[in-house]
Amino acid sequence: MVVDGSPEEVRQAHRAGLASPVRVIEPDMSLGLNGKAAAVLSAVPFLRNDSVVIADDDVRYSLDCLEQVAQRLRAADIVRPQNYFAPLVWHARWDTARSLLNRSLASDYPGTLGIRRARLEQGYGGDVLFENLELIRTVLARGGEEDRADDIFVERRPPTARAFWAQRVRQAYDSFAQPGRLVAELAIVPAVLLMCRRPVALGVAGVAAIAVAERGRRRNGGGAVFAPTAALWAPVWLAERGLCSWAAVVMRLRGGPAYHGQRLKKAANSRRALHAAVIKEEQIERTVSDNNAVPERAAAGAR
Repeated sequence: MVVDGSPEEVRQAHRAGLASPVRVIEPDMSLGLNGKAAAVLSAVPFLRNDSVVIADDDVRYSLDCLEQVAQRLRAADIVRPQNYFAPLVWHARWDTARSLLNRSLASDYPGTLGIRRARLEQGYGGDVLFENLELIRTVLARGGEEDRADDIFVERRPPTARAFWAQRVRQAYDSFAQPGRLVAELAIVPAVLLMCRRPVALGVAGVAAIAVAERGRRRNGGGAVFAPTAALWAPVWLAERGLCSWAAVVMRLRGGPAYHGQRLKKAANSRRALHAAVIKEEQIERTVSDNNAVPERAAAGAR
C-alpha cells in the first residue's frame, strides 16, 4: 500500500509503474493536519493483514527485517525497530549521534513502526507534529504492549543536506512532548557558557557525551551497523540541539512550526491526556451500551 501525496500526474505514473499487488492511493488530508498521520489513517480502510508495517518513503526494509517485525508482532501490539543511515554522508553521521544517545538512554524514534491492524483501526491524533510518539503513546494508553526492538536494524536513506538543515529546529520542537528532555536540552547552552572559563571541564563533558553515545552504539548489536567513529559526533549534535531548542521556544511563542501552510503547535499529547481520553471513550461506550440495553429489557418485559 503506497499512500502517495504527489501531484495527480505523478501519482498516476506511480500507479502505472508499480506492479500488482502494489496499491497506490491518495491521502485524505481531512484526517489530520500532519501529512504523515493523515497518510497512515487513509490506508486503514484498505488494510487486510493483521500485521502492519508503517514506513516513511526513505526506509528500506530487507525481507529478513520484515519477518523479524512480523514475528515480534505476535507478542506485542506495536514494534519499534532501529533505523540506521546508509550511505553515510556527513550529515547522516551528524544525525546518527542522536540515535546513539537515544539508544544509550532509552530507545530511538525511527521512521517505521510495526503495529497490529486492530490497534491502528482505533485511530490516533493526526493534528500533532511528533506523529510516531503520538501513535506509540495512544497504543499504550489503550492497554497495548510495546516491543522496543533495538536489535532490529532497518536501513534508511539520509535526507539531502538542505532538508537536514531545514529539520534542525523542527526536530528540536518535538521535545515539547517530553518536558524533562526539553529542560535538559535547554540547559546545554547555559552549561557550555559556564564551562567556557574551564576548558578542562568542557573537555570532560565532551568526552562524557562521546562515552554515552558509544554505549548506545554497542548496545544490542549496534556495532554491526553504526560506524566505529559515529559516537565522536555526539558533542556536535548536542551543541546543535542546545541552540535549536532555544529557537524552538521562539517558534512555540509564534504559534508552532510551519507545516504545509499551517502551524502545528502541539508536539504530541501527554500520556496523562491520552489516558484521560481513553477513559472518557470507555465511559461513552458504556453509556451507549446501557441506553441500548434499556429498550431491549423493556421489550422483553412486555413479552
